[in-house]
Amino acid sequence: VQLQASGGGLVQAGGSLGLSCAASGSILSIYDMGWYRQAPGKQRELVATITSGGATNYADSVKGRFTISRDNTKNTVYLQMRSLRPEDTAVYYCNADLRVLGGRRPYWGQGTQVTVSS
Repeated sequence: VQLQASGGGLVQAGGSLGLSCAASGSILSIYDMGWYRQAPGKQRELVATITSGGATNYADSVKGRFTISRDNTKNTVYLQMRSLRPEDTAVYYCNADLRVLGGRRPYWGQGTQVTVSS
């Protein structure tokens, strides 16, 4: 079982970027999925989450700029980021609450770098 994130990169302030993260392996069920980020010298923080039913939750700092979505047929979660700011620079990690053969627990993707230049 693994989460594979893609997207990210370098963008100028005010620009847009999209991330995706696909869960694969022997997965029985996928519950909440989400994105977190960690900037240098800071703790990992929640960016956005989405339930299996599509209910979303956002950090105040990204509300109105970021949109989280998911495609349950593809076991994939997306993060569309607009109006990016230099303070959005961080490594972004996807997270998913999965039920697998051994039980239910959270899984993390490998992280993808997002750099916003001023």
